[in-house]
Amino acid sequence: MRFAFYGRVSTEDQQDPQASKAWQLSRARSLIEPSGGEVVAEFFDIGQSRSLPWKRRPEALRLLDTIKSAGRDFDAVVIGEPQRAFYGSQFGMTFPVFVHYGVSMWVPEIGGAIDPGSDAHDLVMALYGGMSKGERNRIKVRVRSAMKAQTELEGRYLGGRPPYGYRLADAGPHPNPGKAAEGKRLHRLEPDPVTAPVAQRIFTEYVAGRGMTSIARGLTQDGIACPSAYDRARNPHRHAQVWETTAIRAILLNPRYTGRQVWNRARTDEVLIDVEDVALGHENRHRWNDPSQWAWSRIEAHEPLISTDLYERAQQTIKRRGTNSDTGRAPRHTGKPYLFRGLITCGLCDRKMVGNPNHGRLYYRCTASRDFVRQRQISHPPALYLREDAIIRPVDEFLRDELTGGSLTDNLRRVAEAQHRAALAAYGDAGEIEKLRRTITEADRKINGYRATLDAGGDPALIAGWIAETTAIKRTAQARLGLTEAPPQRMPTEQLDAIAEAFKDLLSLLRDADPRDRAELYSRLGLRMTYQPGPETLMAEVATPADLRVFDMCPEGDLNPHAR
Repeated sequence: MRFAFYGRVSTEDQQDPQASKAWQLSRARSLIEPSGGEVVAEFFDIGQSRSLPWKRRPEALRLLDTIKSAGRDFDAVVIGEPQRAFYGSQFGMTFPVFVHYGVSMWVPEIGGAIDPGSDAHDLVMALYGGMSKGERNRIKVRVRSAMKAQTELEGRYLGGRPPYGYRLADAGPHPNPGKAAEGKRLHRLEPDPVTAPVAQRIFTEYVAGRGMTSIARGLTQDGIACPSAYDRARNPHRHAQVWETTAIRAILLNPRYTGRQVWNRARTDEVLIDVEDVALGHENRHRWNDPSQWAWSRIEAHEPLISTDLYERAQQTIKRRGTNSDTGRAPRHTGKPYLFRGLITCGLCDRKMVGNPNHGRLYYRCTASRDFVRQRQISHPPALYLREDAIIRPVDEFLRDELTGGSLTDNLRRVAEAQHRAALAAYGDAGEIEKLRRTITEADRKINGYRATLDAGGDPALIAGWIAETTAIKRTAQARLGLTEAPPQRMPTEQLDAIAEAFKDLLSLLRDADPRDRAELYSRLGLRMTYQPGPETLMAEVATPADLRVFDMCPEGDLNPHAR
């Protein structure tokens, strides 16, 4: 039998991918070679978490696609270590695909092929999936418990970017003898003589009554480099011109300026991508923990830049200024979805316009500080607004004109023609065709020889096996040759017209759709818009046709929101 091998290694930092693949492949071969099996294809995921479903692992997905292909060159899949391949209930969601396409799965724990009708085999694989999940959870618990203890008892610096105002200093060899032998050392925080006074100034001015925006503007005007500009090595992707309010806020909220080491300020949660389709798995979401869950060092771990009292006063000021004075609660954001969220760009500064409710209506707003305007040397008002309900109908009519009728048909024909030309360019690999033809000829020669041997009195059972194996090779080559030799066909005109016909009722579909579905549809259609406040125009394009169109003048699309 011809086998495909599948394996996985979690991270390159903790494990050697080559060594991990070697021992998993060796274990797989030990299982199949006594039965005459041979590995003819390899699929090995590197750096992929076991919690990811197979469809989200590159090599596992490639394996699934190959299983579904008529031209696959293997009959079964062997897995050297099922705990690395399956996590939780993944086996129950993956194995039915193998069964459907007639591909068997071999694992050492079963001693051969998994029997789809065996409850015992299902139980064993479910057990190993549960063990895999349990192992991952135990590792997480051990790591988190160790980091909490190191923070509280030792005040150890656990890595990451040092806060603005500090720099890293050597703290001696690593306490783990193995890591110490590799030259790894511990680090601690020490005040940066250049930036430490700036961090102290930020706390002092904020508690004295200045706002975050005012502080940011003052630092920029005094020529003090913002964190991104001061440390360009760690921030090559960030703007380095001016201080931003977000940077001031991050500094004010960081408790490590008190000299204490603090851990567990944030966490990463795994949440379902789609609650209606659990098989898609989870995605990571970064979330902030409540201060009651933070782990503080019991002693000062580094030199403080501010007192604990000053830090607490800053937190109380943030809380007081960020709430509604009448109710004591933070202002709530509107729950109504914005139809064009992330789709409108400001034509003056090339930034995305953000949603903003005003006077009971929804607007898209772009704001620019004086420092931002001066640094970029652009003409931009402090704030400009674009009302949502004023552009909905023009946008829908634009999409109707662009995506229906003759315009859509022409666009579809252009796309189909481009794909046809690309297929023709890739069609007809002479070397591959010749190789497949030689394989078919060689298979015919062997089959004729086997039949001659059978006529001469050879063992019928043994020869029948030879003929069956060679016939399978021949049919696989014939199938692949048919795909390679068959010239790519143009999409029929009738099919293009049918697609265009399906878009006829687009305008009514948009009008009647749920706002959230409508917003997603705008995004999926490739809609992109740029607002030019001077001529009060909104330029829109659909990404696929790449044709730019301009609406009529947008009513009330000026710099100020209107109450009426």
